[in-house]
Amino acid sequence: MSHLFLPDVSLIGTPTDVGAGVRGASMGPEALRVAGLVEKLERCGVDVKDCGNLQGPPNPGSPPVGGFRHLEEVIAWNKILHEAVYQEIQDGRMPVVLGGDHCLGIGSISAVAKHCRETGKELRILWLDAHADFNTADLTPTGNIHGMPVACLCGYGPDELTGIGGHSPAIRPDQVRQIGIRSVDDGEKHFVRSVGLEVFDMRCIGEMGMRHVMEQALSGIDQHTHIHVSFDVDFLDPDIAPGVGTTVRGGPNYREARLCMEMIADTGRLGSLDIVELNPALDHRNMTADLAVDLVESLFGKSTLVRVARTGKQYFGTRAAAE
Repeated sequence: MSHLFLPDVSLIGTPTDVGAGVRGASMGPEALRVAGLVEKLERCGVDVKDCGNLQGPPNPGSPPVGGFRHLEEVIAWNKILHEAVYQEIQDGRMPVVLGGDHCLGIGSISAVAKHCRETGKELRILWLDAHADFNTADLTPTGNIHGMPVACLCGYGPDELTGIGGHSPAIRPDQVRQIGIRSVDDGEKHFVRSVGLEVFDMRCIGEMGMRHVMEQALSGIDQHTHIHVSFDVDFLDPDIAPGVGTTVRGGPNYREARLCMEMIADTGRLGSLDIVELNPALDHRNMTADLAVDLVESLFGKSTLVRVARTGKQYFGTRAAAE
């Protein structure tokens, strides 16, 4: 049982891979359910409502046009998701998006950003990913929009995507902390630098360690902060998480990933979550889905020992339980 106060959770299945270059992420929501996501969140003390799956256009399998693949379908899915996420968060529930590919971050985060503007919350986005996802139509080598959601949210992209939710841009680059990055396209890396996006790549994690990286990524968070975690499963090293369409060697191992999740949970500020890019067609006996669910449990307070968060102090081992 978690020591944290946990809000009621709404699971929003979004079964599409229109933003990806490899099919299969559309099966991700069901794989997460098969891995026991509902039951394990309930075991953490969470009231869970499974809203089922949203319905949207199929993947047409078309080539890119004007630098975008499946633009109309991506717009449609993100508008549908925006409305669903906004409705649940307005009802006082924590939206958890079960993707689906990472283009869905546009609709999900634009809805969360709208809520934060209306309630005076400061939004902090933790983008856990192997990729920066900051491409544009001019920079992309593929046209796949799952490589563009952060850029679109920051106002770089077609109006139909940058303006979802009625506010463009939906977010500022300084609201984002990217963690685990290790694959950035040549033009994209210069664009990332020019806008001042804060990126903790795998070199940072290797040099400083995950604990220090997370302390920096979480610095400045207080009771007025809403944390949104956008968890792309390819954040993880493919040795432990093969079930994704865009594997990149050299990602966080299990212990590093779990520490990342536990430190987010310790803030008590988690307000919304995406779980994306899980591709069961490429997985081995649902092991990647099982791992993703295990890490989500850590986000919701599962830990080896009882730890009590207190202002200005950090507790380790059993000291928290004793005091």
